[in-house]
Amino acid sequence: MVSATGWAFLGLVVLVGCARLVELRVAARHLAWARARGGVERGAGHYPVMVALHLALLVGAPLEVWLADRPFVPGLAVAMLLLLAAAHALRWWCIRSLGMQWNTRVVVVPGLPLVARGPYRYRWLRHPNYVAVVAEGIALPLVHGAWLTALLFNVADLVLLAWRVRVEEQALAELAGPRSAV
Repeated sequence: MVSATGWAFLGLVVLVGCARLVELRVAARHLAWARARGGVERGAGHYPVMVALHLALLVGAPLEVWLADRPFVPGLAVAMLLLLAAAHALRWWCIRSLGMQWNTRVVVVPGLPLVARGPYRYRWLRHPNYVAVVAEGIALPLVHGAWLTALLFNVADLVLLAWRVRVEEQALAELAGPRSAV
């Protein structure tokens, strides 16, 4: 028997999933814009792995709560909901700051300057969107104590992000112009 908090948690995961679908629609629009301007995608091979991993987070967290009967700890839930909200705020700040250059894929339009506004103006934090991804990967499952999902997702995600950051840095170095405040 699934508890009321288990159902509420499923509702939260569905909301996060809906936010992902909105992001994918934005990314598709941005991808069309980039391709029309000669945008080049790099590292496409990791994209299906990333999609599968993020889908596994959305499926795994509620399954773990239900199958392993994870307890709901109100103090932890509140802290993780705050972290989750901060992660979503940071992600949308990244999306708005990058504008049409934001994408879920690594796509660079030749000649466009690197964005240096919003969270991208801080040189010590080159990939703030990935900070949001990691924070969400920790926070979402832990809202209802799905610690195993949080652990497994984040270990796999850190490996994937290390690969993706290398691909992204190489693509930006090869294709992009100098940093500007555009």
